[in-house]
Amino acid sequence: MAARKDDAAGRKRGSGAKVDLNSAQLAKVALDKIETVARGVYDTIQRSRLPRLTMPQRNLKNVTYDREVGFFEMGEAEKTRTLDVNSVKTFAQTLRLMALAKDMVSKDDIATKREAYYVSKNWAEAKFNEQRESDTVLDDIEGMFALHDVTREQLRFIPEEHGGSVVGPLVVIDRDPETGELLRTDCASMGSGAYTIPASVDHLGLETSARFVLAIETGGMFQRLNHHRWWRTANCILVETGGVPTRATRRFVRRVADQLRLPVYAFVDCDPYGICNIYRTLKVGSGLAAHVNARFCVPTATFLGVTPQDILDFGLQDATHPLLDVDVKRAKDAIKNDPFFQAQPRWIKALQQLMKMGVRAEQQAFAKWGLNFVIEEYLPKKLKDPKSFLP
Repeated sequence: MAARKDDAAGRKRGSGAKVDLNSAQLAKVALDKIETVARGVYDTIQRSRLPRLTMPQRNLKNVTYDREVGFFEMGEAEKTRTLDVNSVKTFAQTLRLMALAKDMVSKDDIATKREAYYVSKNWAEAKFNEQRESDTVLDDIEGMFALHDVTREQLRFIPEEHGGSVVGPLVVIDRDPETGELLRTDCASMGSGAYTIPASVDHLGLETSARFVLAIETGGMFQRLNHHRWWRTANCILVETGGVPTRATRRFVRRVADQLRLPVYAFVDCDPYGICNIYRTLKVGSGLAAHVNARFCVPTATFLGVTPQDILDFGLQDATHPLLDVDVKRAKDAIKNDPFFQAQPRWIKALQQLMKMGVRAEQQAFAKWGLNFVIEEYLPKKLKDPKSFLP
């Protein structure tokens, strides 16, 4: 960790070039775990017994939430796939995808979920008929290997979606995959653009002089703050989530928060989707991905806004939209069934307030008072009291 300077002079914190960007170590761990699982299947067959694969049940009913832990933890419910006449095809597909992962890790290659589906077309009777089938098996494989502390990215199955955009006083340190040379990307020197978070981020080095991270739901608001270089004024890192943040985005923000010791504030629309899906997933993860939530969420994140109370405090009543039936259902489901909101009385109160008001407000609603009201008035006022942010 670089030496700290006084805030007045600007802080420089980070892992920097001194960090061992351990792609080789991550690969070795993945190969070892694939070998462990495969060896277990082989040894069982050698003993003339039916092999089986065990993986966690992935749903909201099989998670627990402890405020001290900070994220959804997987419960004890598991499902077992035993080789029998009914499961022989799925069992074979699971092993073939494990073999594909082993091959990709060994050769430093990658595959998207779509490519994994097409690779199976050469597997004769074990091929997948639809991508929905291959996605399900891949998700099961990730759950199984999560028990060995290995993620889907380490198995080299990467997402196709955009990884999120970043601007501000942050230096990202990577390596040239051909030469091994260190590459330093300054996210404050991207012109009118932004740094794109890669599919895998665990090998990256990070340096910053920023005070906090602002995770922003919409591309429009991210573009406005970047265009006016608000990140320079506030000395912060801006991250565009583009709706529900991708796994890579969540992992990246988590690493920035943990390793650079920065607070993370969320700035999303004031509606049940923004609160119960986008923010909740960023902070504590999801039920379907509970097996990897320990890595892919940011427990220290807090909710800057837009809050139901902001609608009143900033006079946005006539810049709102009515809550839809699906919005009301989502809010009620969160209060009744979501362990995170059930553990947060302030959030239950906020959701009840939103339903009573019967409206939702977008980030762009502040344009009612001027295009740059959010920069000149809203954000500065909110940032004066981060302790008041919703948990």
